Amino acid sequence: MLTLHITNRRYSSWSLRGWLAARQSGLPFTEVMVDIYAPEWAAMKVQGVYAQANGKVPILVDSDSTPPAVIWNAIGIIDWLDRKSGGIRFWPMDGNARAWAVSAAVEMQAGFLALRQHCPMNCRRHYPGWQVADAALPDIARVDQLWQNGLQRFGGPWLAGAGWGAADILYAPVASRLTTYDVRLSPEADAYRQRAMAHPLVAEWVAAAAHETVLKPDYEF
Repeated sequence: MLTLHITNRRYSSWSLRGWLAARQSGLPFTEVMVDIYAPEWAAMKVQGVYAQANGKVPILVDSDSTPPAVIWNAIGIIDWLDRKSGGIRFWPMDGNARAWAVSAAVEMQAGFLALRQHCPMNCRRHYPGWQVADAALPDIARVDQLWQNGLQRFGGPWLAGAGWGAADILYAPVASRLTTYDVRLSPEADAYRQRAMAHPLVAEWVAAAAHETVLKPDYEF
């Protein structure tokens, strides 16, 4: 049995990645929602599976393993689910496309700190004409370049070819951020942004976020 621990859909880019990975796997899973903004989180995050993941979500727990496996961060979760679901749902079969997708996904996991800082995820907001901080512009230019490169090399409509996969999962919250803050992109990258936001799983997540009641003032402008 798989259990996925996530937090607020409106703000949590990493929870979105973990949830998209779980849905992409096609495997049944139970969802546990925790409020990392609540006072009790300080005590919760140093206990049990949360302590193993350094107090962060998403966390995937696979109780079919003995002892139960605890997997955290997007790449770790994708790797586990990829092997558990037969190795066909996340990465391209073509070697070059797979190498590109892995590299792009890891770059997203490890970088783009200015974009994260200055354009916090809020998938229920759109701010027309938002002036993006100069510090975030190099990250945005790199995302645009990466998206164009993948689309041109592998033919689209997704980043590493015809199938929605791990690279798209890693960059889905970026598409959300760029939408929220009305960021200008190249035509090709902007078309991809729109496709990513219209993907049924992303749309489902955004719709579910509308029913949550926890608001974080720091992310509401």
